[in-house]
Amino acid sequence: MGQMDDAIRETVKDKKDFNKTNLKKLATRNKQVGGNHYKDCKIQPIEYIVANNLTYCEGNIVKYVTRSRRKGDGKKDIQKIIHYAEMILEMEYGE
Repeated sequence: MGQMDDAIRETVKDKKDFNKTNLKKLATRNKQVGGNHYKDCKIQPIEYIVANNLTYCEGNIVKYVTRSRRKGDGKKDIQKIIHYAEMILEMEYGE
């Protein structure tokens, strides 16, 4: 994991009252600002990202691949996926 992600985990791990939010219970889960490209997903990207403790870059990859066929310029979303994957390679593996 990245240093930022480790720092976030360190910050919240000692909080006795910290619980991972059950996103399915949130009213805001059914609200989407700026389009409807996630509305028909069986699993919302944010649900998958949170449930699997993905890093910021990993989460963005999930988000962009999910919407790439549903929203506007899919090619641009694929380019963003590649960019985030390159950042992971550089930050996590020194490549």
